[in-house]
Amino acid sequence: MGTNKRYAAHYDRRMDARILERIAAENPLQTLTPKELQSDALPVTRDPQPKPCRAWVRFGPHTMLVDAVVVVWNDVACGIESTVGGTQLRCWVWANAVTAVVPTRATQ
Repeated sequence: MGTNKRYAAHYDRRMDARILERIAAENPLQTLTPKELQSDALPVTRDPQPKPCRAWVRFGPHTMLVDAVVVVWNDVACGIESTVGGTQLRCWVWANAVTAVVPTRATQ
């Protein structure tokens, strides 16, 4: 029996989401410390309209790429929010671990 080539991307996304949910359920989400954030020295910017992004986050020993929104940032880090398996997660990640998502005409 062959594979479904027409909907392959759809099933790949579903499998990735299931893997992410399982890893998130079994491992704690890690965030940067106040010392790493340099919170006593760097000002924080809050965005009233959070921007979509893709960000690398850690769940225990596992590193995963998640869809998220950037809600706050400073010069070295971004505070992101993501929903995994119906649970909203928040953490701080290094700024270079975040890639902005540019909306296409189909998603505008």
